Amino acid sequence: MLAVVISAGLSSACEKPAPPVVAPPEVYVTDVVQKDVPVYLELVGQTQGFQDVEIRARVEGFLETVSFQEGSTIRKGALLYEIDRKPLEALLAAAKAEVAAAEARLQKAKNDVERYTPLVAKQAVSKQELDNALASRDAETAKVEAGKAAVEKATLDLSYTRISSPIDGLVGITRVKPGNLVGRGESTLLTTISQIDPIVFRVAVTEADYLRYSKRQSARAGGATMAGGIPLTLADGSEYAHTGRVTLVDRAVDATTGTLGIQLEYPNPNLLLRPGQYGRARLLLETIPGAMLVPQRAVQELQSIYSVATVDASGKVAFHTVKVGQRVGSLWVIQEGVKAGDHVVVEGLQRIQDGMTVVAKPAPPADAGGAKSAGEAK
Repeated sequence: MLAVVISAGLSSACEKPAPPVVAPPEVYVTDVVQKDVPVYLELVGQTQGFQDVEIRARVEGFLETVSFQEGSTIRKGALLYEIDRKPLEALLAAAKAEVAAAEARLQKAKNDVERYTPLVAKQAVSKQELDNALASRDAETAKVEAGKAAVEKATLDLSYTRISSPIDGLVGITRVKPGNLVGRGESTLLTTISQIDPIVFRVAVTEADYLRYSKRQSARAGGATMAGGIPLTLADGSEYAHTGRVTLVDRAVDATTGTLGIQLEYPNPNLLLRPGQYGRARLLLETIPGAMLVPQRAVQELQSIYSVATVDASGKVAFHTVKVGQRVGSLWVIQEGVKAGDHVVVEGLQRIQDGMTVVAKPAPPADAGGAKSAGEAK
């Protein structure tokens, strides 16, 4: 019995302990979503007035009055500035006097012609004297016409001393104060008036994006390249209350930037938008029907090869090479490689390998890839 006990003790001492059981890793998964996805082109641009009119002094003189409130809206024909009229009134009076003198000399020349004409037939005066009278009449006629033109110019210059608004719009600050000399040697800029309802929003698109946009609009609108219902995001992140429409596409691509200018027009009844503001316009390029969407976090890239990991009902991991498309918010359109309802791994990719068994848990909404972004894409 002693030998049996010793033999049993030795055999138990020689047995190796069983290895500990390793629990499968935990990963978080979310479903592949299938839905129609609109693809937008977001473009940064700047607002401009529908009309921006520079108000300039067209005659030389001292500025007497500024008759508007800076930054206010004004009507067409409203008085803006007055320039001292007295020097131009004197020039107009001198021009009228010169016309009167020229008309008197013309009348004398006509009388000479009438008097000399019958006398030449009677050889009472020479033919030379009649010719001189005819030449004098023609010269005085030309002087009268020149004098009348001078009167018209002086009258026109005098009218330029009262400067009125050519359009309805928003007037800026005045660059010249009363008492300053304006119009000497150049047409002095006085202020600028902008018509801002509607207001223009200018953006620049690449040649490739323009072709995508133009083909889409032509196919949808029977050849028209104009689009409407375009939202505008302002500098503070808020969305403008009114949507705009494309009204103009530039004639040619800018060779220096490779972009093409597009002009959009937005209603601005409350005058919220002012010239020079920045924003982002969102143009619809296309709608992808039945697109497969996965969170961007679920996609791995290695040497331009994209892949995702899926987990089946038994918890087995499989890696799939996929072909990616457009990004929509925090989601990615997968063109090939997955199907609707697949469970893709969004967290724990570093701990798993192909064929491994894992414990799959549903990812929280915030980690599932931004369901809000997908909803916004509808």
